[in-house]
Amino acid sequence: MMVSALIERELSSATFPIRDGVFIAVVGPSGAGKDTIIDYARSRFADESRLEFVRRVITRPSDAGSEDHDTLAEAAFIEAEADGAFAVSWEAHGLRYGIPADVDWSVANGRVAVANVSRAIVPVLRKRYANLAVVEITASPEILAERLAMRGRESRGEVLARLARSASVTLSGPGVTSIDNGGPRELAGERFVEVLRKAMAFSDMSGLI
Repeated sequence: MMVSALIERELSSATFPIRDGVFIAVVGPSGAGKDTIIDYARSRFADESRLEFVRRVITRPSDAGSEDHDTLAEAAFIEAEADGAFAVSWEAHGLRYGIPADVDWSVANGRVAVANVSRAIVPVLRKRYANLAVVEITASPEILAERLAMRGRESRGEVLARLARSASVTLSGPGVTSIDNGGPRELAGERFVEVLRKAMAFSDMSGLI
């Protein structure tokens, strides 16, 4: 965390929004399969140095049924947040989430950063990154409910609360691509792969200007 905090402080004097690279914000309701689609793309670009798949920090222990993330206790998270360890952070479903500050360095140096984020912070991201692509992963309410129930992490009431929250959040603004992940993973995965290819091509051209 200390390295990330130092990078954040180094960039704090720079003019926002950060340019050259691209930040790809993967958003969507719980159960839509965001991590599944990100993992699919990660496997397709295993040797691609221009891409960075961001590892989130969450105040939740990691387990086999959840994404591979770094864990902090809530008090430690709050301290890290105050020290500038995160580029962006937010709260949802009783948890705290953070994107490490070193992602700013990656984008400033022409890389394409891919992160699973909350739809609520998209306006913040638009101000922070000049080149922001928002990819919304979706699925029908029936599929969302089934997937959330299968995870077994929440009660029926908590599942319904997640679905209600998802229905109340809408996206607006430029650069939004919607991908339906209600069918085979490969179909949605390849659409996402194409978005990443275009982002890398854009970043390459931006670096020449």
